[in-house]
Amino acid sequence: MNGKDKTAAILLAAGSGKRMGGPVKKQFMPILGKPMIYYSLKAFEESFIDEVILVCSPDDEGFIRSDIIERYGFTKVKKIVPGGRERYDSVLSGLNSTDDADYVFIHDGARPMIDNAILERGLSAVRKYDACVIGMPSKDTVKIADEEGIVSGTPNRNLVWNVQTPQIFSLPLIKEAYNDVVSRADEYKDQGITITDDAMILELYNGHNIRLVEGSYRNIKVTTQEDIILAEAFLKFS
Repeated sequence: MNGKDKTAAILLAAGSGKRMGGPVKKQFMPILGKPMIYYSLKAFEESFIDEVILVCSPDDEGFIRSDIIERYGFTKVKKIVPGGRERYDSVLSGLNSTDDADYVFIHDGARPMIDNAILERGLSAVRKYDACVIGMPSKDTVKIADEEGIVSGTPNRNLVWNVQTPQIFSLPLIKEAYNDVVSRADEYKDQGITITDDAMILELYNGHNIRLVEGSYRNIKVTTQEDIILAEAFLKFS
């Protein structure tokens, strides 16, 4: 840090985790005996991040405060704010609760493998480019399909990345973009455009260049029961 930048992290924990199944929401499922979002909070707590805004369902706030934040002594969580219907609504809720940071790290609570090295690379890049996305080059050949499921093209694998989080931006830049694009979300839906990540908000807003920054192949998104097994293996040997 150069003594002037202030950094905030928005941790998204408002999802229902329907694809995972079971009585416990995905972001609270135990991994090695601790709730999944514990690991992201721990990474932020031990990093240069100045404050964390945690976005969750209002029904989960009491549990998060008592069983996670207070239990494990996470002092950087400054606000807990309610999520919205869509992921972008939840991010906007977090952004509108963040006023004085220079840069914001937007991270999914279902990615417990974030670490300080990834955060440091992201900070270095966002200082230079104002917008960057953590990801990794694709290991696999990717096919583009048409609406009938027929292959319509094969992009150059050397140019294909699998995008992860955190996605990191100058706060004024992404906040302005989010407020504009989310206010017109229904228009985009009518055009067949589905907003799937934060970088897409900026792409729709003004096409600002977004730098891809190496994350880790371990930085998986936990979506299925098999992913829990994989995350536990990574954590045991990290």
